[in-house]
Amino acid sequence: MSAEGSVPEVPIRDESIRLGQFLKLANLIDSGAEAKGVIADGEVSVNGEVEARRGRQLLDGDVVEIGGVAARVRSEQG
Repeated sequence: MSAEGSVPEVPIRDESIRLGQFLKLANLIDSGAEAKGVIADGEVSVNGEVEARRGRQLLDGDVVEIGGVAARVRSEQG
């Protein structure tokens, strides 16, 4: 995986966001239907561990990766 400083940050409005929503927000996928598929297929990891729950709540600093592309959650709260 990339060095920590090179992972792009994607700002969110609230303290948390669901994984499926974040994948779309970060432009890692095109649609909610695609999110369901890639998550079910085990293609998405959160903080280095495969995540199978589309509703997983992501918090500030969490790193989501799919297909070798990563994005970090950055909460604008706080």
